[in-house]
Amino acid sequence: MDEVTRDIQGGIPWCMLFADDVVLVDESRAGVNRKLELWRRTLESKGFRLSMTKTEYMMCDFSATRHEGGDVSLDGQVVVVVQKNTSRYLGSVLQKNGDIDEDVRHRISAGWLKWRQASGILCDKRVPQKLKGKFYRAAIRPAMLYGAECWPTKRRHVQQLSVAEMRMLRWFCGHTRRDRVRNEVIRDRVGVAPIEEKLTQHRLRWFGHVQQRPPEAPVRNGVLERVDNVKRGRGRPKLTWDESVKRDLKDWNISKEIVLDRSACRLAINVPEP
Repeated sequence: MDEVTRDIQGGIPWCMLFADDVVLVDESRAGVNRKLELWRRTLESKGFRLSMTKTEYMMCDFSATRHEGGDVSLDGQVVVVVQKNTSRYLGSVLQKNGDIDEDVRHRISAGWLKWRQASGILCDKRVPQKLKGKFYRAAIRPAMLYGAECWPTKRRHVQQLSVAEMRMLRWFCGHTRRDRVRNEVIRDRVGVAPIEEKLTQHRLRWFGHVQQRPPEAPVRNGVLERVDNVKRGRGRPKLTWDESVKRDLKDWNISKEIVLDRSACRLAINVPEP
């Protein structure tokens, strides 16, 4: 794969290559067309062919600036390529407007898929509830929080995850909301901490990894910095990952200096299970 993609490999993040997933990124449509043509020639020189039925493209609109029009073309001819409002890459769903609504719904669906695959064990009354909770922590919750360390979560996203988690916990405990059993009681029985706290732990742990990297690392060298010269649209500005981290640090009373110490950071953000 490295040999095939050698001609199109560029600097981070303009060309992302993982296994059989190839993403061509550029700031203009002309640049995308140029990279796509180079990718087609590279494949043909190696005996491969670019499948236009499986090729998709998404135009991101993160600001109020009007983007140039036009079509995706190959060798000067317009080709029919499916334009998508969302794009799935390495298990995450990217939206053209930069929101995470679809990704959160996708992660909840992935969690329910894992839950259904193990429903024979989770719904078995002979299995201890603590063991069910341990299985949930090991197999289901990681599927729901995959990629969550990079989410700028809003209140509704946290609520969706929390509702899905409590439905699962109540289900394999044999309770419904009509039984009027408090959430804290259910969590104590199965030994599962709130998913919103685990979400914050994941985000702060990733923030610590970023801060502990050397200044020349790609994640520190301007890749995650906000661009100031972008025209903002009307209305409230979008919530960013940096603002979510600042909110988490304030809510948990953690200073930025602590995250530079790996051991102290691990103790500060630890969320024990009940």
